[in-house]
Amino acid sequence: MTVGEVSTTSPFPKTIPYTIFIQTKDPMPFQSKFTNDDLINFLSKDGETVTSDQVKGAAEHFGVKVQSVTKRINKLPQFQKVTRGTWNLSVAEKLERVYEGLPATPAVEENFVPDKDPNYVPFGNFSDVKRIINSGMFYPTFVTGLSGNGKTLSVEQACAQLGRELIRVNITIETDEDDLIGGFRLVNGATVWHDGPVIQALNRGAILLLDEVDLASNKILCLQSILEGKGVFLKKVGKFVKPASGFNIIATANTKGKGSDDGRFIGTNVLNEAFLERFALTFEQEYPTPKTEQRILEKVSGNLGVLDEKFCENLANWADIIRRTYNDGGIDEVISTRRLVHIIRAFVIWNDRLKAIKVCVNRFDDETKQSFLELYDKIDADIVTEESNDQ
Repeated sequence: MTVGEVSTTSPFPKTIPYTIFIQTKDPMPFQSKFTNDDLINFLSKDGETVTSDQVKGAAEHFGVKVQSVTKRINKLPQFQKVTRGTWNLSVAEKLERVYEGLPATPAVEENFVPDKDPNYVPFGNFSDVKRIINSGMFYPTFVTGLSGNGKTLSVEQACAQLGRELIRVNITIETDEDDLIGGFRLVNGATVWHDGPVIQALNRGAILLLDEVDLASNKILCLQSILEGKGVFLKKVGKFVKPASGFNIIATANTKGKGSDDGRFIGTNVLNEAFLERFALTFEQEYPTPKTEQRILEKVSGNLGVLDEKFCENLANWADIIRRTYNDGGIDEVISTRRLVHIIRAFVIWNDRLKAIKVCVNRFDDETKQSFLELYDKIDADIVTEESNDQ
């Protein structure tokens, strides 16, 4: 109802107010706003075919009438009506031509099977990871552990031994849907769709390795449907990609996706719980035992033509003491297997044990570096230190 004041044309005296009653329509019911992309993403979760039940579900999800969703679907080129109440997610002819246009790179037969590493010695979760890959099942796996303890290498070498293709994606805070799924690229003056590594892995039935996944932002959530084994709808070109047989996802990280409380791994993020929940299992990768690590170092040095078994043994024992002290809270740094391999390579260059260790531990602060050198001096009686030269 509306209340008004006397107008100049009123037959009543100007000093007398009056009320006018105006009948108005009921306000329009509230409708939540949703984009065409929102609708396409919702309806594409279960595949290419859209039924009337899914339309009703979309209407309920977005808080609108079924007729509104139906009208929107009929106007979108991505939907082709099959029968009453049934549509197929497809593309307009011009979009299909764009997708199937010239590739961004020359068409060549690519092989993504990793090379076998002659220095590799299996340890830790290698046999379990290899068994999962060999099963051919879609079974998303999360591997966590400290830096340089062979997480990525174990996945790589499992694929190498099984002859399985591996597509590795190094995740950063900047990684987004365009990097993972794909996007349009300018090629010879034409705009051409280019599949990202995730789509390539889906199409090839390859193992997708998300390396350092705990560095990701929430943009990684574009992989949700893929982590459920359902494939993904490429909304930019209107094409649904299903996973080929053998496709699987393995992620590696220094944390469990909960961030780094001690500040050791700066840049790691707290990952979305729904994202982490889609990984079926988590392996905790430890450093190898001293005996296994000694074998690794002997293989590396032997293949480089300078085998010093005693030096390899000393390094393995040295690293083991440091790690046990680290686990007990005595120090804040640790020597990784990767760093021991660096030391071996430095020894091959200079043929000097002490110099090889020094140049490879210079990355630590002075106090830590000095304590590491003093510890090794106690382990290796044959090493000649600067203190020994002064005596």
